[in-house]
Amino acid sequence: MNNQMLGIIDACTNTTALQPLTFYRSIAAIPFAGRYRLIDFTLSNMVNSGISSVAIFPRDRYRALMDHIGSGKEWDLDRKRDGLFIFPPMTSDLHLESPSLFTQFRYHIDYFLRSKQEYVLIANSYTICTVDFEHVLQRHIASNADITEMKQSDKSLNMYIINKSILVNILQNESHDFYTIKEMVRYMAQSHLVEKYEHHGYTAEISSLDAYYKTSMEILSPDVWKQLFINERPVFTKVKDEPPTRYAKKAVVKNSMIANGCVIEGHVENSIIFRGVKIGKGTVVKNSIVMQKGVILENSVLENVVLDKDVKIGSNETLLGESGLPRVIAKGTTQGALMKS
Repeated sequence: MNNQMLGIIDACTNTTALQPLTFYRSIAAIPFAGRYRLIDFTLSNMVNSGISSVAIFPRDRYRALMDHIGSGKEWDLDRKRDGLFIFPPMTSDLHLESPSLFTQFRYHIDYFLRSKQEYVLIANSYTICTVDFEHVLQRHIASNADITEMKQSDKSLNMYIINKSILVNILQNESHDFYTIKEMVRYMAQSHLVEKYEHHGYTAEISSLDAYYKTSMEILSPDVWKQLFINERPVFTKVKDEPPTRYAKKAVVKNSMIANGCVIEGHVENSIIFRGVKIGKGTVVKNSIVMQKGVILENSVLENVVLDKDVKIGSNETLLGESGLPRVIAKGTTQGALMKS
């Protein structure tokens, strides 16, 4: 195990660009790729890099995130020493705005002080990639850097390795406050050595609906899939026991991901279907994402559509989005003839 690094996941970021997917959940908890949440990729990269102590700092709408992460068992982080920590923000009637990530670090400074690790890895919760942070740490140490920033094609991935002693010093100096880690790194670059680490391989930042849809469609490509889902570096997630998917005799499935527990009676093409989805006879689903427990009755047509969890679409409905600009149906929506039932 890598006992030199603490893993810190910034789950504070929020944006209206991902609504309605973020009406009831944080970005970190957005479902992705049929059975995962966005945070699974960062968390799995940390665990696969030998990190045994991980702290998650959410800001709001984190119930779904906490339900998904639980005790950290699926990531082998339910342990007596180190393990998984979730630090929700402190709220106060005197402060109407949520505290900055840096303020949350300062409030929970004991976590840093009590840890024995020498370095802190800080990463966001919405970047999809496969990376070995051990290699980044080796470069950080060899270059004698104070901070190492991960980049790809000169664009920051918002992932950093920082010497813990330097981070603790700035946390203890209450004259400084930063809303984001990027702001802190820019400030520290004035007096500390900041090195760059160039990451290679498939990478996607899920910061908008367009990016979510585009990335989801891209992982249907075998070349992209092989870069993200590697046997030696698995992506862990919360396990849910579901029966195998049942395909009717006249069902047609082309270039799609179908999770467990589904009933497929229609035509599915270039789409991602999550657990427990039911697609009726004569229904055609193309270039779409249907999240958990979705129901689409007979003879409907969906193309370039994203259905959030628990959406029900009646018979003989047509939902069309534009290529690259999907039509998104919010969680729990009932549409069509089902509304009258």
